[in-house]
Amino acid sequence: MNIDVSRKLDMAGRVREFIRAHAASEPGYPPVLTRLDELLTRADQIVARQLEGRVAARGARAHRRAVRRLLHTQLVHYLVAVGSAAARNQDDLAERFKLPATNSTNTTFLSSVKALLASAQAQQDVLVKAGMAPAALEELTRLVAEFEAASETARTARRDHIGARADLDLISAELSEQVKLLDGITRYRFGSDPEVMVEWKAAKQMLGQARNGEAPSTPQPPAPQSGDVKQAA
Repeated sequence: MNIDVSRKLDMAGRVREFIRAHAASEPGYPPVLTRLDELLTRADQIVARQLEGRVAARGARAHRRAVRRLLHTQLVHYLVAVGSAAARNQDDLAERFKLPATNSTNTTFLSSVKALLASAQAQQDVLVKAGMAPAALEELTRLVAEFEAASETARTARRDHIGARADLDLISAELSEQVKLLDGITRYRFGSDPEVMVEWKAAKQMLGQARNGEAPSTPQPPAPQSGDVKQAA
């Protein structure tokens, strides 16, 4: 989640707590608080969805790496070895049984393995006679399907993450508008109460931002006094 959006959500949560602690009976007040509640509830749901998507994507990518490693180091090597033996003195057939590049993209790797699988299925009888176990093609087909499913899960999670981020941007912008409205209401109600106004300013201040909107300055160590004695290192 974007840091600015996260700060706005934190700030809006503090504002809601302040408003609840200083409830008003004016007719126009409850709808503003209700809208603030709705926006924060939606934001919480989207953040939860983002987290779930991130976990799902991470798991899908890890599974895809494991499947690719298994394909490349075992099944594909096995199939290429058998295919090369079966295609001895058959140049056109030998060209179909080559290892995919280890540094190829996932898309390219998958295309190469699927082409290899198709060739093996077409030449299954020849490969079995050359020593291939019939079950190897079934296992290869299953792993290719797992690889594709993991890739699709990762893509879907990324699309959901992008969509959720856009939704959070819209919600954070509307939350800012609600806080501005509440700022006017609070100033009207408590402008003459310094203690409450200090509490309000603290509630609506975004963390990591000075009250004038500028970045907070880095604290500097106190300058040494003339009477200080410099200690040995």
